[in-house]
Amino acid sequence: MTERVIKIILPKASKDLAFEQLKAMDNIHYWLEEASAMNTVISVLTVYRKTEAIMDTFERKFGKEKGFKLIVFPVEASIPRPVEKETEKEKPSEREKARISREELFNDIVGSTDTSMVYIIFVILSTIVAAIGLLRDNVAVIIGAMVIAPFLGPNVALALSATLGDNTLRNNALKAMIAGFLIVIALSVSMGYFFEVDPSIPEIASRTQAGLSDILLALASGAAGVLAFTTGAPAVVIGVMVAVALLPPLTAFGLLIGSEEYTLATGAFLLFLTNIICINIAGVATFLLQGVSPRTWWEAKKAKKATRKTMAIWFITLGFLVVVILLWS
Repeated sequence: MTERVIKIILPKASKDLAFEQLKAMDNIHYWLEEASAMNTVISVLTVYRKTEAIMDTFERKFGKEKGFKLIVFPVEASIPRPVEKETEKEKPSEREKARISREELFNDIVGSTDTSMVYIIFVILSTIVAAIGLLRDNVAVIIGAMVIAPFLGPNVALALSATLGDNTLRNNALKAMIAGFLIVIALSVSMGYFFEVDPSIPEIASRTQAGLSDILLALASGAAGVLAFTTGAPAVVIGVMVAVALLPPLTAFGLLIGSEEYTLATGAFLLFLTNIICINIAGVATFLLQGVSPRTWWEAKKAKKATRKTMAIWFITLGFLVVVILLWS
């Protein structure tokens, strides 16, 4: 879905100014959808990477006018096929911005921070499946658990909140993550208590210590998770990458705690913490590289401070954990 239809609702008096704004833009098609005595509806067809620029332009010009509304719809297909032409009017940064708009991105992510009953059920089911897979040393079952695990959204939301300086999104993402992790720990500890846990099982033993390869895996997972959202790509497969870095080590931690293998459990928990930090570092960095930022300069200034603070905390914590891991091994 490389195209978007934008519906712009404006007061009738703003129609001419709106068409002047659209006339100055390239690679778009626009038309008057309908008009009434009070309002005008204008439709715009454009490629997805130009959506943010159009939305920002109209919000700046008409955002304070009563009745202004802008709605974006993805296009499944169109004939003829879209052919985008580069023009001299476009800045290089605009030609290179191959991502969905800021508002689409936020709308896709914000729903994943809801600690609903569905979210809780997915966490419970994924934990049970992951624990069984670890106990049976069955890689296929563990992969199945990672497909179910809903940890991609909250982690991407946390990275986005740092990039945009959005405290509400940050708090909701933290609530969802903490709730999910506590459920995983409580359930896996219970299973470790009632089931026999053999720490020598390869799938468990491999998650009791962290190494450079695990850090690289977590960094790649975080970057891939963000790219899945910003490009509008299916996030299911990418979600497996994030889950592989979080769900199995946390489940292994709980199983080992339940079976009173505290030393090995500490190693699994250190791996989990290292992974979650690396995922968020990579996530924030990827958002920044893709030019995701607030629209207004004062919001951007606030977000810049929040991003610096967040990255500093993540890097300091990661450095401390790396030292602990080196001393632990």
